[in-house]
Amino acid sequence: MIASTIALYFYTKNLLQDEVEEELFSTEARIVSSLKKNNLPFSLPPVIEVVEIQELKEEILKDTLIYDPSQDEDEIFRELSTFKIINGKKYRITVRNLVVESKDILIGIDVSYFIIILLAFLFLYYFNVAGNRKLWAPFFKNLEAMKVFSVKSENPIVLVESNILEFQELSNEISLLTNKVRDDYQNLKQFTEDVSHEMQTPLAIMQAKIENIINTNKIDEDQYQLFASLQKDIQRLKQLNKRLTLLTKIENNQFINIDEVDIAESMGKTIKNFKELFNVEIDFKEKKALFVSMDPFLVEVLCNNLISNALKHEPNKQRILVSCLQNSLVISNSGEKAIENPEKLFNRFYRESKGNQSTGLGLAIVKKICDLYGFKITYKFQEARHVFSIFFKPTEL
Repeated sequence: MIASTIALYFYTKNLLQDEVEEELFSTEARIVSSLKKNNLPFSLPPVIEVVEIQELKEEILKDTLIYDPSQDEDEIFRELSTFKIINGKKYRITVRNLVVESKDILIGIDVSYFIIILLAFLFLYYFNVAGNRKLWAPFFKNLEAMKVFSVKSENPIVLVESNILEFQELSNEISLLTNKVRDDYQNLKQFTEDVSHEMQTPLAIMQAKIENIINTNKIDEDQYQLFASLQKDIQRLKQLNKRLTLLTKIENNQFINIDEVDIAESMGKTIKNFKELFNVEIDFKEKKALFVSMDPFLVEVLCNNLISNALKHEPNKQRILVSCLQNSLVISNSGEKAIENPEKLFNRFYRESKGNQSTGLGLAIVKKICDLYGFKITYKFQEARHVFSIFFKPTEL
């Protein structure tokens, strides 16, 4: 566009100059014709000047500046001076014509090109935006459908068809993939539930048979210890199965019964139950009401797992301290040293001590519950105590 503008400028300038010169020669020819008809010489300065001379010279074609009183400035004129012998007399015929200034030509070209470029830009912009919006509409609609897709949904994902081959192939592959993922999820969920359910019965039967053997047969001390150990293993297996099922349900977001629950009240009931069952000392120092929106069952699980974890890792059976503050719950138990790998503390089956008989799922469940509702749980070792803190979201009224 820039190069064509420069070329157009010089072309237009030369074209206008040729036209001016053609007009000058035409006017000069009319003057000569008039003089040949014995008409008197005439002048119209500064446009036309006819003067008798003594000596002929070469024809002169040039630009000259002439003052224009109407504009109060010098104007550029194209001047043609010819020397002729007409009817035996020598004349100098001078013809001038006003030239369009280069500045005016350049401004005219620039304005014209600017308008053309602006119109072309507006047209192409509208055409591209409108075209791209229409072209990409199926893609963005399918993208929104993917964002809201859930493997827990029983209905397949609904995608918009497109005339673009690549978009249509992408939609087909997404439909196949999401349907497969949804089916695999449903099958895995059903398998987990079936295994969990079916394991309960044989474990209960095994435990009942062991109790029957202990109660109806005479067994020595070694046999009793063996059966007691089997019972503990069965009980631990039942507890492990129960907690794994609970973790799966939490991950699948199957707890949808949301209610306003007072954490302080639930923790108080949990502490009371543990004191009655295990005869432990738990000091519930601060009991400020703390209402959160969550499933009541998960509140019980949260409180039970936190107290149970503190009891299992209380080496000297000293006091467990519990505080329910304005927006947090803090539980601490004594300890000899800090946990070596705190970053693994909430991982499944992680146990700091191999001798501990816990399932390694208690804190993992607590972490999953916190993640489900957007709570934050932290651990620190302070003043010879393991301190767990949960920070809750404030309830919006």
